[in-house]
Amino acid sequence: QVQLVESGGGLVQAGGSLRLSCSASGSINSINDMGWYRQAPGKQRELVAAITSGGMPNYADSVKGRFTISRDNAKNTVYLQMNSLKPEDTAVYYCNAITIWGVSSWGQGTQVTVSS
Repeated sequence: QVQLVESGGGLVQAGGSLRLSCSASGSINSINDMGWYRQAPGKQRELVAAITSGGMPNYADSVKGRFTISRDNAKNTVYLQMNSLKPEDTAVYYCNAITIWGVSSWGQGTQVTVSS
């Protein structure tokens, strides 16, 4: 089993930056892909960015060029650097990890609020 703890959310003005972190514990050697999702009020949870165990990133079109996902396997941590934030980026951001057996784990979520 994998446990995930996010940190780094908060309130920022439009155009600002935030960096989210997600630390993994438990069966960390079984983790394959990791990613960040977000869910705004009244909307479905959506993929923001994901990264493979080999470091290959994938981004939603809405964040390309503004967000960067990275991974430090030695620290069992995945990061999401968010620049040029927009009010529409406001959401609860969730960390996700998928093991080599296809089991998905979620963090508790961290709130990101971007004011206009």
